[in-house]
Amino acid sequence: MKKHRTRSTRLRPSRLLAVVLAFGLVVAACASDDDGDDAEEAPAATEAMAEESMDESMDDEAMDDDMDESMDDESMDDSMDDDMDDDMDESMDESMDESMDDESMDDSMDDDMMDLSGTKVTVFGPESSEEEAGAMQDALDVFAAHSGIEIVYTGARDFSDQINAQAVGGNPPDIAVFPQPGKVGDFAAENWILAVPDEVQAAIGAQWPAGSLDTVTFGGTLYGVPNKTDLKSIVWYNTSIFESGGYAIPQSLEELQGLMVQMIGDGVTPWCVGIESGPATGWTFTDWMEDLVLRIHDENIYDQWVAGDVKFADPRIVLVAQQVLDIWNTPGMVYASGGSIAATPFGDNGEPLVAGDCAMHRQASFYAAFLPEGTSVGPGQEVDVFYFPALGVKGNRPVLTAGTYVSAFRDAPEVWAVMSYMGSAEYAEARQAAQAARKGGGQSGFLSANLDQDLSVYNDLERSFVEILQTASPARFDGSDLMPAAVGAGTFWTEGTSAVNGDKSIAEAFAAIDASWPQ
Repeated sequence: MKKHRTRSTRLRPSRLLAVVLAFGLVVAACASDDDGDDAEEAPAATEAMAEESMDESMDDEAMDDDMDESMDDESMDDSMDDDMDDDMDESMDESMDESMDDESMDDSMDDDMMDLSGTKVTVFGPESSEEEAGAMQDALDVFAAHSGIEIVYTGARDFSDQINAQAVGGNPPDIAVFPQPGKVGDFAAENWILAVPDEVQAAIGAQWPAGSLDTVTFGGTLYGVPNKTDLKSIVWYNTSIFESGGYAIPQSLEELQGLMVQMIGDGVTPWCVGIESGPATGWTFTDWMEDLVLRIHDENIYDQWVAGDVKFADPRIVLVAQQVLDIWNTPGMVYASGGSIAATPFGDNGEPLVAGDCAMHRQASFYAAFLPEGTSVGPGQEVDVFYFPALGVKGNRPVLTAGTYVSAFRDAPEVWAVMSYMGSAEYAEARQAAQAARKGGGQSGFLSANLDQDLSVYNDLERSFVEILQTASPARFDGSDLMPAAVGAGTFWTEGTSAVNGDKSIAEAFAAIDASWPQ
């Protein structure tokens, strides 16, 4: 994977202005299309579903004063050093001098772009916690201050169900944040979302690793823009348990299996596991399966399985599911705070991990946001992370990733402007800084694979996540997210949960999944 480029400047207004100015091309293209064609438009977004913005948009003066309007002073002081004000002022001055003087900037804005002041864009997605949803709104407020667009984000845990109802009812948001590329494909097939204009694709595509846009390209047409990356192939562990037990970090899947047996023999519970997630209950089970398909088999089998060419009933896939359940059902192997794995919310494993009720928890990089407030993370701290290892005999390093993509329901210059910003390095930097601040300066739970972002906004552990992404061999996107939504965000979750509960055998559950695959 291509290495990220590093920079010494942060959240520079001139870079944001450059993003805004670039939309002149999109505006011109839209105007040209409108003059020549009466293209069919997606339904306009409703304002009824939008909640009030948590903070007012920042004005230019507030941006110079270290973003006082969009984030409170205390949290920003916790996340940035005392020299941030001076650094930002200096970088702003330098970048403004280098890019354009006041007169040329005014001329460029007059000549190249439509005035977007007074317009409004609604964004709807699955992130709903104060830290995640709040940080997304903070990052959007940064762009709102420079574009004049009012941008309102609303998050809901049952996003998947709600967005379906909104699209069918003709009242979707302007932009949706999809965690499942397969669902983007479904919506594209229904003509509910719009193709991404070439100008937006050109501006954003170069900022992401090769292949990043392929996941939301259907029939040769791009329907989404990446705006977040999750690293899934990692294990969070209690360092004091490892130190007191003399346990070494496993370097292969075989060593991990031996470590589990050793821990049980020592009276230590190896894993915390929970798969409850409201309407999305079961997705944690799918993650375990996907990681193990990449390890026990290979990326070719994985790709064929995701595409539906290798069925769930295939003995190779059944074998993986059986291994997951054999681990989880082994006496002494799992701590489930809710009484059972299916009744334990996936987010409730952070506290027992820190408390020592279990030694390990396999979960994505975003899980940092679910650790108890004040938890120290990293080498020698309360909790650390290791790579979920592969089979030693293969010598490869497979990595499972996930993330979100933004797609548009309304064709308007302000919508494409916000879409482009959400896929930019500027958004990634603003979102990371805001989320880290909202977490009190600790692990943010946010990660982006954008190649142009300034990695100094991440801490050492988070940068190590990026290194794992860069050394992946191979890397594959979350399989259930790529499958048709009826399967990946439907029967794979529900039937998988039935198998975990023992309500159905693996064979019965997987036959039902295969039967649900769209013909």
